[in-house]
Amino acid sequence: MKKLQKIGAVALAILLWQILAMAIGEPIFLASPLAVAARFFALFAEGAFWAALGFSFLRIACGFLAGVALGILLGSLAGRYEVIETLLYPYTVTVRSVPVASFAVLGILWFSHENVSAFISFLIVLPIVYNAVLEGVRGLDPQMKEMASAFGFSPIARLRLIWLPGLRPFLLSSVRVGIGLAWKSGIAAELIGVPRNSLGELLYNAKIYFDTAELFAVTAVIILCTVLCEKAVFALMRRVLGERRQNG
Repeated sequence: MKKLQKIGAVALAILLWQILAMAIGEPIFLASPLAVAARFFALFAEGAFWAALGFSFLRIACGFLAGVALGILLGSLAGRYEVIETLLYPYTVTVRSVPVASFAVLGILWFSHENVSAFISFLIVLPIVYNAVLEGVRGLDPQMKEMASAFGFSPIARLRLIWLPGLRPFLLSSVRVGIGLAWKSGIAAELIGVPRNSLGELLYNAKIYFDTAELFAVTAVIILCTVLCEKAVFALMRRVLGERRQNG
């Protein structure tokens, strides 16, 4: 019943979109759902689109994975040693506070237009995972850690029996947020740097030529990529971390 209600809500939203597009009567300002759908499916028949998708996906994925890996490492160390958290404090605050556009300009200067999306995705994901892991490490049951020391658990056993179960919810929530923000920030960085053969360039060209159907179609592709990446990463993490899939 709930799924049917959601489908009905989506259908109503599309209907209202169509009515509004017809009322405006200018595709430049608002393309109709049919025009966007036609352009969306037409994209998949174009080689240039697949090249742009592969370009952006590779860089955003690399930035995301690097941010997750370093976030887990630094968060684990900061959770165990307060001095490390203190030393990292100015950097984490800076990364969380500085606008993406400012870092994008620096990324273009430091790493070129082609790699700015990887740099920005990395910077956005890093503090999210770092703070989540830091909180998770601080929340580990001290009695469990004492028991592990008393029974002489090996590092592998401690990781499997104490660390992974304790950090699982923090990792899953931070990764879910991080995937969406990695795509949003990475594409925003490409829109600023405009690297050739990227999704950001497609959006930039849509803006230049006032092609609203192209803009919406490429945006729909980005949303689809975000959802598929989230599902794939979650499936992998649940398998690695041993979490059963919850209903809903």
